[in-house]
Amino acid sequence: MIDIYDTTLRDGTQGEGVTFSVTDKLRVAEKLDAFGVHFIEGGWPGSNPRDIEFFEQAKSRTFRNARLAAFGSTRRKDIAVTADDQVRLLLDAATPVVTIFGKTWMLHVLEVLQTTPEENLAMIADTVRHLKANGKFVVYDAEHAFDGFKDDREYALATWKAAEAAGADCITLCDTNGGSLPAEIAEIMRTARATVRCQLGIHTHDDAGLGVANALAGIEAGATHVQGTINGYGERTGNCNLTSVMPLLQFKLKLPSVPPASFPQLKELSQFLDETANIRPNPRLPWVGSGAFSHKGGAHVNAVQKVIRSYEHIDPSLIGNTRHILVSDLAGRSNIVMKARELGFDVSNSTPQLREMLTRIKALEHAGFEFESADGSLALIIRHAMQETQPPFVVEAYHVSVRRDGPTSTCEAIVKVRIGEESEHRVAEGDGPVNALDAALRSALVRYYPQLRDVKLTDYKVRIIDSGSGTAARTRVIIQSGDGTAEWGTVGVNDNIVEASLQALVDSLEYALVRPGVPATVSVS
Repeated sequence: MIDIYDTTLRDGTQGEGVTFSVTDKLRVAEKLDAFGVHFIEGGWPGSNPRDIEFFEQAKSRTFRNARLAAFGSTRRKDIAVTADDQVRLLLDAATPVVTIFGKTWMLHVLEVLQTTPEENLAMIADTVRHLKANGKFVVYDAEHAFDGFKDDREYALATWKAAEAAGADCITLCDTNGGSLPAEIAEIMRTARATVRCQLGIHTHDDAGLGVANALAGIEAGATHVQGTINGYGERTGNCNLTSVMPLLQFKLKLPSVPPASFPQLKELSQFLDETANIRPNPRLPWVGSGAFSHKGGAHVNAVQKVIRSYEHIDPSLIGNTRHILVSDLAGRSNIVMKARELGFDVSNSTPQLREMLTRIKALEHAGFEFESADGSLALIIRHAMQETQPPFVVEAYHVSVRRDGPTSTCEAIVKVRIGEESEHRVAEGDGPVNALDAALRSALVRYYPQLRDVKLTDYKVRIIDSGSGTAARTRVIIQSGDGTAEWGTVGVNDNIVEASLQALVDSLEYALVRPGVPATVSVS
């Protein structure tokens, strides 16, 4: 059994752009507990008022699966452990687990702490012994364990023996600088395993891109406790990513950790942390990223269509992820078939319109369109090729103007829209040309399609395609929209940013009306 020790709420918050309120931390702790991690490190109560408040509020919470840990350091040099305020705050946090770090590397003992090797050993032993006397499960984090061992093997071993002799329940070897290699991790962990009898843990950082690999090397060499963060949050380039470690243990090494029933919620857990931290999800994260099971090259998609496991190392549903077929100028017939099916269309290799779809999509990609984030526009292309039906509306004309009044300005949009045999002519104002066009379009259409009142624009991105043309460059606009039940992306491309925006807006509203399962029923009031 491998214990999962999550330090997202402490070490993870040292990452650039990562911050949590007290309420956020409580919500994250509850989510981690529900997922089934064994330890949740809530913060350092001696470092800031927010962590003190977190632990105070956590006292009234019940954790079903995890044990909450307060984090701190060994006592200060030349002071009794009972007189150290930081140690007192660790006890005041009233957590069942206390994790402390101490120095392994002689460089830190002499140059950072500026104390003697003997006093450092006493600081470790005194603090562990005091915490154990107060009924705590003690995790001793041996900071710079690997650098210290490589510098002075005997002294590093002496620090770990001091922690064990004082009663530490688990000694975690930390690759604090993140620069060790898997072979070094394994060799030193095996030496530690032959030296101390208590549980050993591994704590790695990703400075050399080896955080997960080093954690696995430590586990395979004898560690049964692994520390890390969700999504790899952490200082510098981040910590060992638990959203990779946990499925690797379960599906590759066949080592139990969190409950197997939790894994279908792994992607959701990853997204929850990003949303709470207000961080854009990394699509390239292994296992849980939106691109982890995405296929783009025609030959790859053709193989996946025939034998899924030919290009997928695991069924994505096992960890709550989904397969995505991307369509671009690299697409083949298999891309279109699988993507069309994903979007709800009955398309096969024998569909007569398949070549027309592929030719149209590749031509648009060559012109600057991009459909990887624009499923709505792609679905409309497929629909128009498959069905000889009129679109639910057509924008026949539009005009946008800007009126300046002193230091402020107001945009006005005029649109002429045809709905069947009817025609609507509307004017609206907005904070900018896109906002004004959106308002005018909705004003013209909601009389016929009241369901459009629920459609909201959630994101708007602009990309210059050929920057060498300066202000005359072709522009790509991607819009994300949703109606409370689904979300979709649409795209427009033009030399005129307003025209590109209108294309994406029109596609967004049209897709809202014709997407599978939502018939575009006209209702004139």
